[in-house]
Amino acid sequence: MSATKFEVSTAVVPERAILVGVDFGNSTWPVDESLEELARLTETAGAEVVKIVSQKLESPNPRTFIGTGKAEEIAELARDLNCDLVVFDDELTPSQQSNLEHVVGSSVKVIDRTALILDIFALHATTREGRLQVRLAQNKYLYPRLRGMWGHLASNRMGGGVGSRFGEGESQLEVDRRLVRKRISTLRRELEDLASNRDTQRKNRNESGVFRIALAGYTNAGKSSLMNALTSANVLAYDKLFATLDSTTRQLELVDGCKATITDTVGFIQKLPHGLVESFRSTLDEIREASLILLVADISSKQCSRQIAAVQSVLDEIGAETIPTFVVYNKIDLLKDEPGSLSRLKDLHPDALFVSAATGEGLDKLQETLARHILRDMPLLKLAVPYAKGNIVEKAHTLGTVLSEEYTETGTLLTVRISREQLAEFSPYIVE
Repeated sequence: MSATKFEVSTAVVPERAILVGVDFGNSTWPVDESLEELARLTETAGAEVVKIVSQKLESPNPRTFIGTGKAEEIAELARDLNCDLVVFDDELTPSQQSNLEHVVGSSVKVIDRTALILDIFALHATTREGRLQVRLAQNKYLYPRLRGMWGHLASNRMGGGVGSRFGEGESQLEVDRRLVRKRISTLRRELEDLASNRDTQRKNRNESGVFRIALAGYTNAGKSSLMNALTSANVLAYDKLFATLDSTTRQLELVDGCKATITDTVGFIQKLPHGLVESFRSTLDEIREASLILLVADISSKQCSRQIAAVQSVLDEIGAETIPTFVVYNKIDLLKDEPGSLSRLKDLHPDALFVSAATGEGLDKLQETLARHILRDMPLLKLAVPYAKGNIVEKAHTLGTVLSEEYTETGTLLTVRISREQLAEFSPYIVE
């Protein structure tokens, strides 16, 4: 008699999720399109979307965010569809989250868009700074929700009702609050140390006079791919939401001796949690201190204009609204099946640039435009520097772009491009 062979699967079974959105009638982003994006976020986090539910309301229900009847309906769906997870497209208050967990049952997790994005960031953070930033945002999100997590301890021990709000559960709550406050303080100190190092690096770049370009854009707009196409940087670039979180800076060489640094930064998204903006402040400073911003947009997305508005909103929030900005529509190769659509878009947006990081189309024009803009910021000068001032010649090579160098009887004759910020240092030697 042969032995029965048992096979045990080691494959990870994805959580089954119900998505919930509310149409309040005043959003610039239609609820169905926002839920489509939430579905992509949920899949990025590793869950499987099995049902999408929406409701029209004038204002959120203070107890359960959605209507009581809709909450019961979702609880029933979760049981019928064997779901592990309910994801709300808007941020829930701690009490709303606790009340919803009570309705749907303890076996089903209830989270909101903010928690989902934080989970994705935790998956994709690779550097020490990135991981610290995510942990800080997670702890700030967790802190006001501790009461809901520990409230059951007192009620279980004392049977609920009057008097049950004191004792063991409350003591554990206070202990946990202190632990989280301490963790937040520690993370902030560590990030301040890293931010100090980053500030030193930025200061050195600023003093070097090098023109600084920052890439900003909606998540998955193709910023990293564009950076790779311009600089051969080999920065990680996947067709995923929030594939890269950590900023990367590379050298960019253009025509006419123009040089710049270009920095890729974390992607943005609509309803971006404010805590993330605060936690990633030092990274986002790379945008705020740039000489020029390239706002990269996915032209193939039907939410393209709304995505640009969402990015602009974050730029305003971090104080970058006054920095010169070029809109760069990426992924034009995906419009080839729509004859005439690209021409119409170019007519509608004559000041924008249209490229494909994947095929290279339009990159020459982008580089020419960048060079022209940099040249306006870096005038062409002729300097006559006495031999006794050799340090000025050295600075010209370090801070500017030397196009020619000639030795005369009285000194060195240089043709150089210098940023306007550095002009004062060289003004005594300008002859043309």
